[in-house]
Amino acid sequence: MAVEGTISLARTALVGSMLTASLLLASCSTASRETTGSIPRLNKPVEAMNAAELSAATRKIGADYASNPKDRSAGLNYAALLRMTGKNAQSLAVMQQVAIGYPNDREVLAAYGKSLAGAGQLEQALSTISRAQTPDRPDWRLKSAEGAILDQLGRANEARNAYREALDIQPNEASILSNLGMSYLLTRDLKTAETYMRSAIGQPGADSRIRQNLALVVGLQGRFQEAENIARQELTAEQAEANMAYLKGMLAQENSWQKLSSADNKKSTN
Repeated sequence: MAVEGTISLARTALVGSMLTASLLLASCSTASRETTGSIPRLNKPVEAMNAAELSAATRKIGADYASNPKDRSAGLNYAALLRMTGKNAQSLAVMQQVAIGYPNDREVLAAYGKSLAGAGQLEQALSTISRAQTPDRPDWRLKSAEGAILDQLGRANEARNAYREALDIQPNEASILSNLGMSYLLTRDLKTAETYMRSAIGQPGADSRIRQNLALVVGLQGRFQEAENIARQELTAEQAEANMAYLKGMLAQENSWQKLSSADNKKSTN
């Protein structure tokens, strides 16, 4: 049991490092296509916002929610923005209230599951996502979200099956291909991760988050100039250079791959 705990901690540290790097590389938000353009009160798509704009948008939508906490759309939008800005505990609190009012709403349950996952309550998140799914009308977004949670739980094979089921429903969907790529990144198969990332950015609707994930995967292979060139397509030169410096420092200081590899080796010898 101690070995399993070590593996879990090592993986958690690695995931945290990668998410931090991914957030930095994105340089604004990590919004998925599920929330992009879904907030009419905003004048700009969320994936095009910088940090200051995203913070202002959160305050604006938060005021809508405060004026009417029973408003389903306001609650969903506010929770999504909170999640995107790293306020996971607050996002979960909002979604708990929304779920009370709409206990059988699939979209609400899906958002609730994502907020649970963001707050680290992974098993409950998985259960909530499963409740939202219906076998006769499977939703690719829920399948993809299920895969992301399974990846965080270290259940890579199950995660990839969920992503492939999502692709059966929505072939060539960029966000699913990107998630599949990140799944392989978590198990240190960087070549396969890069293949899926490059496929993802070649699809219609691929957003900034996906391109920055590709930059992350390329950078983790030590090809920093190439990663910087990818990032520069949407970032300023200064932002791209800062991102690569952060990534190099993260790899040098935390030695995350070796930590995870060491934990996995211990498992195989027990």
